Amino acid sequence: MEVEISVEAEKKRLNSLVALTVVLLSVLMGLGKLKDDNIVQARQLLKADALDSWSEYQSKKIKLHLTEASLRQAQMLALANPASAAALEPQQRQLRGEIKRYQAEGGALQRKAEGQETGFEALNQRHDLFDISDAALSIAVASAAVAALSANLLPLFSSWAFGALGLLFWLAGFGGWNLRIEWLVSLLG
Repeated sequence: MEVEISVEAEKKRLNSLVALTVVLLSVLMGLGKLKDDNIVQARQLLKADALDSWSEYQSKKIKLHLTEASLRQAQMLALANPASAAALEPQQRQLRGEIKRYQAEGGALQRKAEGQETGFEALNQRHDLFDISDAALSIAVASAAVAALSANLLPLFSSWAFGALGLLFWLAGFGGWNLRIEWLVSLLG
């Protein structure tokens, strides 16, 4: 009778530990999912902005090339007809000014687009951290369920280990830590 009570007390203690573990892991997963969804939205906006900036950059480059071609035409006309050289000078001056403006604007747009690409990559790394955290926490919940079903402590310890790993990546995602996990992402990707 005393042994039966002891076994029941151990099962109840194990189930309490499993329940507490599952609740904590579920809270972490829920909060991580909210943050990850916000990161995904920010990535989408940043990628759209980067594409817009690159499109605008390409437009400026096309305008630059057209303006340079117009300047060359005006210079060739002036060479072919020296009498019209003075009349073409204001147009050539205007075209040179436009070329300088397009070069400056194009450089600024290129730096802006590259900065947005860099920001996108940083958000992508944080997103990867939350993905790995979610996977580890899911494995931890499954291990906790096995512990409850098997009435065995070993799967619960496994659950805690995967939970700790998930927590590490969860904290890294929230904190923006620069964990080098490219190998893991490429392995799972």
